[in-house]
Amino acid sequence: MSERQPLLAVDRLTMRFGGLTAIDDLSLDVHTGRITAVIGPNGAGKTTLFNCMTGFYKPTVGSVRLNHPQRGTLALEALASHQVARAAQVVRTFQNIRLFPKMTVLENLIVAQHNPLQEASRFSLAGLLGLPSYRRAETQAVEKAVRWLTRLGLIDKADLAAGDLPYGTQRRIEIARALCVDPILLCLDEPAAGLNPRESAELNALLQSLVRDDGLSILLIEHDMNVVMNVSDHICVLNYGRKIAEGTPEAIRTNPSVIQAYLGEEEDERYDGDKGAAR
Repeated sequence: MSERQPLLAVDRLTMRFGGLTAIDDLSLDVHTGRITAVIGPNGAGKTTLFNCMTGFYKPTVGSVRLNHPQRGTLALEALASHQVARAAQVVRTFQNIRLFPKMTVLENLIVAQHNPLQEASRFSLAGLLGLPSYRRAETQAVEKAVRWLTRLGLIDKADLAAGDLPYGTQRRIEIARALCVDPILLCLDEPAAGLNPRESAELNALLQSLVRDDGLSILLIEHDMNVVMNVSDHICVLNYGRKIAEGTPEAIRTNPSVIQAYLGEEEDERYDGDKGAAR
């Protein structure tokens, strides 16, 4: 993959539900090693975009191409959701927390690695017999889970039931679980929803470190403008399913169409002109 070639190319994507057009002729490039944000008011088509990218919906028109560094160009719109995560390594979280609440935090991260564990178990036979190949895979799954829990500051919660932990911690666990699938593109659907200011600041630092230190690329849907403006390299703005603006945080902050459709005059004035920090 050349440096100029996008990691992900959404080309003229349209998604209709009967007479409703949720996404209307949308094109968007997501580049390697960057945080790209998609923002817009409720009903703008943001989550529908994620669903088309990750195999939950089949778009009416258009394509979603991933330029995988090892596997070449993959047509995500032609893949089932499990293939998008497994073969294309495009992994997502959801607006609503989807942890297994009765399982421990560690078990939640191990469950995320069920594909390699299932292969190593030879569909349970090797697991039942305790063969070395399965024991190695099991050890590797635990080690990866521990590594990400440590990386995200969650290792002290490893043996606690996920559902008993605070909401902000559960959000962080969801990200850790997604990371166990080895994504090259991590798609986060409103990861700051319900977080307090301190937790949002910690999320900002985490996302930037995942790109800087771990080489990830991130596509972000978010309503928290402090998160969006502080971490994003590039922002796409949707309204009624159409792209109305695209550019850097500085360009988006002052775009009249964005201010009218989403940010609002008062909201826009809350952000510092240089760094996008709330005043």
